[in-house]
Amino acid sequence: MEKDTSAYRAHCLVFAYPAQGHINPIVELSKRLKHKGVEVTLVTTTFISKNIQKEVSSIALETISDGFDEGMTGQIENIQTYLERFERVGSKNLTELLEKLSRSGRPVDCIVYDPFLPWALDIAKKFGLVAAAFLTQSCAVDTIFYHVRTGELKLPLRGPEVLLPGLPPLEPQDMPSFIYNWGSYPGPLDLLVGQFSNVEKADWVLCNTIYELEQEAVDWMSKIMPMRTVGPTIPSMFLDKRIEDDKDYGFSIFKPNTDACVKWLNDRPKGSVVYVSFGSMAALEAEQMEELAWGLRMSNSYFLWVVRAEEEAKLPKNFVEETSEKGFVVQWCPQLEVLAHEAVGCFVTHCGWNSTLEALSSGVPMVAMPQWTDQSTNAKYIMDFWKMGLKAPADEKGLVRREAAAHCIREIMEGERGEVIKKNAFKWRKLAKEAVDKGGSSDKNIEEFVAKLVARKS
Repeated sequence: MEKDTSAYRAHCLVFAYPAQGHINPIVELSKRLKHKGVEVTLVTTTFISKNIQKEVSSIALETISDGFDEGMTGQIENIQTYLERFERVGSKNLTELLEKLSRSGRPVDCIVYDPFLPWALDIAKKFGLVAAAFLTQSCAVDTIFYHVRTGELKLPLRGPEVLLPGLPPLEPQDMPSFIYNWGSYPGPLDLLVGQFSNVEKADWVLCNTIYELEQEAVDWMSKIMPMRTVGPTIPSMFLDKRIEDDKDYGFSIFKPNTDACVKWLNDRPKGSVVYVSFGSMAALEAEQMEELAWGLRMSNSYFLWVVRAEEEAKLPKNFVEETSEKGFVVQWCPQLEVLAHEAVGCFVTHCGWNSTLEALSSGVPMVAMPQWTDQSTNAKYIMDFWKMGLKAPADEKGLVRREAAAHCIREIMEGERGEVIKKNAFKWRKLAKEAVDKGGSSDKNIEEFVAKLVARKS
């Protein structure tokens, strides 16, 4: 184990967008920065801070109001209202926090911010601070939204193929859902495109990916902006093991059922379990839930299925009782610990970017069932370019039927094709570890960032 030995004296304020899929990666980046000797203060909203399961003990935590201290009751369509109030209230509070830290003798030298909140960059510049945007999605997806911003990609899509600089040829259905189903969610599309509204003013653009995983996209984006890859932002104990006690992934808004999950997995043979999870936000249609349930039963594999409390009513009647010999259904579990368990041989998921990086870092093959946003693009890369999984085919209603789900699971767990997929998954796991280990591509980029930050301060 390495401990902090550097004597850098710089202070980064890390400003997260208040959603677990954004907070956890930026917390893990914060731990890497702290390990390099940088003082780090994480800033999140009052509402999120009240709902986390545990404090991030190694990182100082500050809270500011986003104007919704009791939470936001509206659905995704109200995102524009939320963002407008957050900018109005949050920019004032972030300014006051910077002034407070300066008065307390801990002045900030740099703001690492989520570009979902592009106004944070303007505040950094107003204070004369270094500004580093932290992109939480894949570089390929970032490239797509950047092309929408510049007008290179015109919407709605036309033609059978999308050809963009820095990317392989893609079919329309391989694009993020907000682009392919243009007009379906205008608020989120504006948010994702808006990440690049002022990014050219940033001193650094840090991307949560691995250079060797997306070399062409990274090389192209690096010509446009000062981009560096710093991923995968996964706790050190699951990768290079250089940061002592870094086992918890960010912090959890849900209460994980850790002991029960691990105990159940311990009683299953190596590589015999299908782990199923669709994250903290995705809501499957009742019909899709039923098809997947019977697909799991048809596969005849052991399965551990995360079904959030509000989704449980969609399970087929008596399904849990009837499959108890093979299956275990829980409301939440520690995903990285599960994926790292030797009993897990396959991961059925929507393939959001964090879940994709977790599977890749654990060497677990995937069955992709994308639902929305960037998941369809991730699924394309998982199956056709990284060849570490299969995309379950959907019918004309957009549903993955039970036969298709069972076939994909059996193909990975038992088939010849599955052996090739497993070898590729193991290859990417090795690459992920090397990227963050001493002298790896991501480690060198973080070193460069810290060194220039400290040199500027001195």
